[in-house]
Amino acid sequence: MSIDAVLAQDQESPGARPLIPGQEADEGTGAEGTAAGQVEERDLMFNGFRYTCRVVRHGRELTEPLLVLGGSSQDRNSWVRHEKWLSRLGQVITVDLPGYGTADFLPASYGVDFLAAAVRQLLDELAVPRVNLVAACYGGAVGLRFAQHYPGMLARLLLVGMTTRIPADYAAAMERWSVMIDRGETESIARELADRFMSPPGTGRVRKHAAVSRLVYQQIAGQDPEQLRKSAEHNTRLMRHEWYRPEPVPAVPSLVVTGEHDTLCTPTMGREVAAQLPRARFMTIDETDHLAPVERIADFADLVARFCTDRPLDDLPYCSRPETLGTAVAASA
Repeated sequence: MSIDAVLAQDQESPGARPLIPGQEADEGTGAEGTAAGQVEERDLMFNGFRYTCRVVRHGRELTEPLLVLGGSSQDRNSWVRHEKWLSRLGQVITVDLPGYGTADFLPASYGVDFLAAAVRQLLDELAVPRVNLVAACYGGAVGLRFAQHYPGMLARLLLVGMTTRIPADYAAAMERWSVMIDRGETESIARELADRFMSPPGTGRVRKHAAVSRLVYQQIAGQDPEQLRKSAEHNTRLMRHEWYRPEPVPAVPSLVVTGEHDTLCTPTMGREVAAQLPRARFMTIDETDHLAPVERIADFADLVARFCTDRPLDDLPYCSRPETLGTAVAASA
């Protein structure tokens, strides 16, 4: 069975309620798994760099549009399977920002501030005044900077696999990977990165661990020269620019989630992120690691839908109970 087939076999956890109150679980979907709706792709320009967004529109608008910023190894199509559920909320936007996916190459002199400004321009172009923002891993760094610089455009903030600091061993590995890319040692890098993203054996049960590990390896090992060039520049960008900056964050409903067995951005790191936000809750997703959104697609989509429609997050069959953290909590203690 192919990896795509394995990932497609994703069901809600037993006891999970329907995503949208009153909506049947077997509502029809399109060929890509997207709930029936309009799909549009647009090429945009920001400061001379071309980038591309994907917009899925559904007939109903149950909450503000949902913007998803994925990790550095993801692109705008990495969330197509999630659209089956998320598009029922309304408009879903994914994007290849400059330097990533099929967008133009972006020199490392442009950092997180530039990418956050590109997100603002994207929303202006789409005439979207406020969004529910879901941001994972490197997308979390961009998303949090966007929240800090453009607070009036944010309705809710959900960060996945996020940290306030890049671990020293990972920073050292990035320097080595840049040299390996120049030498053409792609398969070795792919193996190392797959091992970094996935929890090591013995950490705990992780759903689809073997299939997702193969997927990560194949995706990285199969990069063409332009993709490798972008990957090397991304590593340089990480080393040159601040990942996290302790600037004010708007007091919007916020949720930080981490895989139960995430060894790259650990639950402890996730709690540290939540503690820096004014109104934040923290949860772990059971039987997942750093790639929780891929390992439990339906459950992750359910969590996003509940959060974006202000429904209770207690006693979910696939998550820990929410912990209330944040600067407002600390100030009142």
